[in-house]
Amino acid sequence: MSAAVGVDLLRATLEAREEPGVAELLDALETVVSEAHVHEAALELTPLKRRVYRLHLNESRAHSVILKRSEPPIAQLNRLVAERWLPALRLGDHCAALLATVADRQGRWFWQIYEDLGLDTLERQSDRPRVGATTDLIAELHGRGAGQALLPEVRQYGKDLGLAFFAGNVGDAIRGLERLGGEETPGELRSLGDRLLRRMYPLAVDMPNRAQVLKDAGGPDTILHGDLWRHNAFATVSAGAVHVQLIDWDHVGVGPLAYDLSTFLMRFPAAERPWILDRYRETLCLAGLQLPSEHQLNVLFETAEYARFANRVSWAAMAWLHEGAEWDLIELAEIERWFEALRPILAE
Repeated sequence: MSAAVGVDLLRATLEAREEPGVAELLDALETVVSEAHVHEAALELTPLKRRVYRLHLNESRAHSVILKRSEPPIAQLNRLVAERWLPALRLGDHCAALLATVADRQGRWFWQIYEDLGLDTLERQSDRPRVGATTDLIAELHGRGAGQALLPEVRQYGKDLGLAFFAGNVGDAIRGLERLGGEETPGELRSLGDRLLRRMYPLAVDMPNRAQVLKDAGGPDTILHGDLWRHNAFATVSAGAVHVQLIDWDHVGVGPLAYDLSTFLMRFPAAERPWILDRYRETLCLAGLQLPSEHQLNVLFETAEYARFANRVSWAAMAWLHEGAEWDLIELAEIERWFEALRPILAE
C-alpha cells in the first residue's frame, strides 16, 4: 500500500471501532496487497457483521478482501478447514481462499484475510441451478467425510455434533434455567425460565428414544459445516456452470449428516424441500450412503433443532447468572417462540 493517507485512514477507522491488533493486520495487508499487484491505497472499509469487514483496495472497487477477527480456536478451525480438511476431501476450492493469518501482540485475537467471494449468496439468489449445485456440494462433503481418516482431528479441534451435543446442551440448559429461579432474578425472567424448563424436562426424559433413532438411522459420523444458512453459501454462475463455496466454518464438527441437512432445509419454504431432499439423496447415493425414511429424518432433524435451542438457552442463562446481561430476557423470549413455531421439516 503505497499511499500513506489510505493506510492512516484505515488505521484510524479500525482503532475508532476499538479493534485490537491493527498494527499487525496492516503489516499482513501490505504483503497481501503487494502479492496481488495492487498499488493504490485502501479507500473503503465496509462492516459486514460483527468482527467482519470488506476492504476495497482501489478506487475502481475491483479489488477487495474480507477481514475477519476471531478468537484463536476459531481462527485455527478455519485455517484447518481451508488448508487441510477440505483439501483432504478434494474439496479445497469450495471455500474462500485464506490469504493471511496474523495475531495481535497478546495472542488473544487473530485476523484472517480472505478472498472476497462477492455477493452471490443463496440468500440473494436462490434459483434452482444454484440451490441444486449447493445441495450437491453438501452431499459430497457428507459422503466424502463419512469415515474419513481425519475425523478424530476434526472432532478434537471442532465440535461433536451428535448425541453428545444434544445431551450436553439439554443438561446445561436445565441447570442454568433452574438457577434462574432464585429471588434475585426478576419475576418476568423467572416466569420465562419456568416455561422453558417445561420444554426442557421432556427432552431429557426422551433422550434414550432419540439416542436409539440416532443409532438406527443417523448413519455414520461425517464432517459437518455446522452452520448451513443460505448466507454462508456462495453460488457463482460462469459459462453456464455453478461454482459453490461455503464460508464461516466456525462451527465445523463431526456428527450425523442430519445436523447439517436440517439447518439447510429449514432455510427454504416447505414446498421446496422435497426436490432439495431428492437431489441430496441422489448425490449421497454416489458415495454409497442412503437416507432413512422421512419419519426418521424428522426425528433426527427435531433432535438437531432442539440441541441448538438448548445451546442458546444455556448460553443465555450463563450470561445472566455471571454477568447480569440485559439482553437475556429478549434472547430467551425469542427461543420460546422458536419452540412454539417448530413443525416437522418434512411432510411424511
